[in-house]
Amino acid sequence: MKYNIIHRPSFSLVEVELEAGESIKAEPGAMVSMSENIQVETATGGVFKALGRVLGGERLFMNTFYADGGPGTIELAPPYTGDIEAFELEGTIYAQSGSYLASAEDIEIETKFGGFKTFFAREGLFLLRLTGYGPLFLSSFGGIYKRRIENGKFVIDTGHIVAFTDGLDFKVRRISGLKSTIFGGEGLIAEFSGDGTVYIQTRSVDSFINWLKPYLPQGSK
Repeated sequence: MKYNIIHRPSFSLVEVELEAGESIKAEPGAMVSMSENIQVETATGGVFKALGRVLGGERLFMNTFYADGGPGTIELAPPYTGDIEAFELEGTIYAQSGSYLASAEDIEIETKFGGFKTFFAREGLFLLRLTGYGPLFLSSFGGIYKRRIENGKFVIDTGHIVAFTDGLDFKVRRISGLKSTIFGGEGLIAEFSGDGTVYIQTRSVDSFINWLKPYLPQGSK
């Protein structure tokens, strides 16, 4: 499988070249265009796995695209403005709900309970646990950059987290006192510790929605 990400970082799209018989699974609605010999199968992948994905903020069904009778190309993109990060996964990575775009078919997608420390976090109680070997594509709102943490601590707004590698732990807390949380424009933060890498998006969906609300027409009463 070969791939190329274009139009970064604001309007990213990934072009994937599949050899005959090779496949890639993706979120419903991610396909932008494809060769005529690319076929698609839609399935849940099992009741418990599907339920786990729904709890993690993902779709109930998953599409698998495969090249039939020869090589083919498929283009995939997220539903919102932002970047795509490609990983050659060799093990485990954790991602926020909604960031999964596509991956090699053998990569397992599971839902991990984040513990009650995430109860008030905007990402909710669940994270996606992605495990296996092969290409993985995660998307963001805004650009993506990474921060290496080496046996230290680092603080990130919960709305800006895309993913983090195995070996890191985190706790969710207010940025300061209640006054700063309510009136300071800052929400909850995640304090990471350990050894690993955090992938961060430069924009927050929640912040954008709050900025947009005053400009939206009000419904009639």
